[in-house]
Amino acid sequence: MRIRIRLTPSARRGGVDGVMVSADGSGVLKTSVTQAPEGGKANAALVKLLAQEWRVAKSVIQVIQGRTSRNKVLGVSGDTAALRKTIARWARSRGLV
Repeated sequence: MRIRIRLTPSARRGGVDGVMVSADGSGVLKTSVTQAPEGGKANAALVKLLAQEWRVAKSVIQVIQGRTSRNKVLGVSGDTAALRKTIARWARSRGLV
C-alpha cells in the first residue's frame, strides 16, 4: 500500500495534522515531526510516529519516494486489506474522513 505524506520537519510538536488536497487534486496526509531534516532523522521520526498511530511495526513502513522532500510516498507492507481496514478505522477515530 502507498500513502502520500506532506511532512513538516522541525515543528514545535509532532503529530498528524489532517488531510489536505495536493496540487494534482489527490489527498495527502499532513504530518509534522520535531526532528530536523538532517541525516534522515525526520524520516525516521515520521515512520515511528505513523507506526505508533497505526499500531504496526516500524519495519513495515518505509519512505519510497521523497527522502529529501517534504512530499513523500510511504510504502506500507503487509496484508493490504487488513492495513486499509486498520488505517480507515484510525482515520475515522481521528475525524480525518
